[in-house]
Amino acid sequence: MPLSEHEQRMLEQMERALYAEDPKFATALEGSGLRTYTRRRVYQAVAGFLVGIALLMAGMVAQQIWISVVGFLVMLGCAVLAVTGWRRTPKPGEQPAAGGVSRGGDDRRRRSMMERIEQRWQRRRDEQGH
Repeated sequence: MPLSEHEQRMLEQMERALYAEDPKFATALEGSGLRTYTRRRVYQAVAGFLVGIALLMAGMVAQQIWISVVGFLVMLGCAVLAVTGWRRTPKPGEQPAAGGVSRGGDDRRRRSMMERIEQRWQRRRDEQGH
């Protein structure tokens, strides 16, 4: 549900007050968005994947199967983290999903359906004179 005009003005006023009161804290909050967090998570997963490869190779060289299995599991887990983190990253200029993970087409269909329902509701209220 989008914010009303009054709520948007209140939010903007609160943001301006925060910038006026503590600009250093406000800029620190501005840079720690979801996009930055997910990008960092993907980079960590890639580094973990490389560690998994190293463990896999070390297990093969040392002829210790359990080390190779651990390396493979680390690689698999990090690959899953990287892929899910990459899909969750909002595009530049896009707002992050409010309810958690967005599912692409389903989310867009739900939004458009909700928008149509809201428009119909508003039309009915206007016709009734409210």
